[in-house]
Amino acid sequence: MKLKSIAWSVGVLAVLGGLVGYRLWPKTDEAPKGAPDPAVSVHLVKPKDVPFNLNLNGAVSAIRTVDVHAQVTNVVKQVLVHEGQFVSQGQVLFTLDDRTDRANVEKLKAQLMRDKALALDQERQFVRAQELKSKNFVSQGSVDTSLSLRDAQTSTVKSDESALEAAMVALDFDTIRAPISGRTGIINVFPGTLVVPQTTSLVTVTQLDPISVLFSVPESNLSQLQQALADSKKSNALNVQAKTPNKELSVSGHLYFVDNMVDTTSGTIRAKAQFSNSKEALWPGQFVQTTINLGTLKDALSIPSKAVVNSPNGKFVYVVGEDQIAIQTPIKQIYIFGEDMVVEGLKAGDQVVLDGKQNVRPNAKVRVVTPGAGKSSANKDSAATQPNSPKP
Repeated sequence: MKLKSIAWSVGVLAVLGGLVGYRLWPKTDEAPKGAPDPAVSVHLVKPKDVPFNLNLNGAVSAIRTVDVHAQVTNVVKQVLVHEGQFVSQGQVLFTLDDRTDRANVEKLKAQLMRDKALALDQERQFVRAQELKSKNFVSQGSVDTSLSLRDAQTSTVKSDESALEAAMVALDFDTIRAPISGRTGIINVFPGTLVVPQTTSLVTVTQLDPISVLFSVPESNLSQLQQALADSKKSNALNVQAKTPNKELSVSGHLYFVDNMVDTTSGTIRAKAQFSNSKEALWPGQFVQTTINLGTLKDALSIPSKAVVNSPNGKFVYVVGEDQIAIQTPIKQIYIFGEDMVVEGLKAGDQVVLDGKQNVRPNAKVRVVTPGAGKSSANKDSAATQPNSPKP
């Protein structure tokens, strides 16, 4: 009985071993399968118009800033503004002690009245001398003397008028007005301060609206910059945007100035744009992110930047032909905007490998798939093979 059991067990093991060997033994009638072609997604190259924008660093600068100085040496009488105040052109900012200048004006006015009276008297004397000469009561020399006295007194009157005008100008210098409209800075004088011309700065007035932004453009874009300036002057187009780093607000302005020479040390040329600044979004001395529109690239060929492969020999992409073969095609970068890139070296209708390019070999076949198609079909197959839930 024991021998029977052993023999039966050996037989079962032999059968199982045969089945396993049959499964593992390669079948001679089937050819070995090769590796599948790499799956890739492609981007179809189409011509389109692309705005040509340059992103640059800029600095806000006031269009006009004036240091207010006194024109005469005098003592400050009144300070009629406070720091940070917005003033209008012609508004009185300071007054100086004008007692001496006012007295001088009154003195010259009186002197002018006296000399005018004397001039009238000399005129009458000259007319009388002419009448007497006509009756041969006086000589011609008396007439000439009267004429000289009359002309001298007339010149004295004109001199008095000029002196009075100069005195009134000096008196007007005692009232200091805002030369421009803008915002005042720190006030450096107080009532009783002695001010000296060209030495003491009373206050600085800075124009904030409108305001300008100064930025530097690479000299390679000089021709486009000049065209943008011409377009801006013609139509006053808002072709420049400025945005402060810590604010979401972006303001638009127009290009109005391009410098007359290129900076040879940096290879750039300076330009300015003017902005309406009623909300005070821009402040003098502030750094801003500046974007200038230099026109439009007509019928440009653009591709996603992630389709580009960088190599020691330059940039290239894989172009898939109708035979599903990927050709390595060199390109030249023209302009980057967002996640796309305008390039040269391609033509409209080319299919550029977008995803899966790491598995592509030059001049090798690929399998073009639509992104998400494999996932959706797999979901359908999974749903089809899933058993139905038991009904309650």
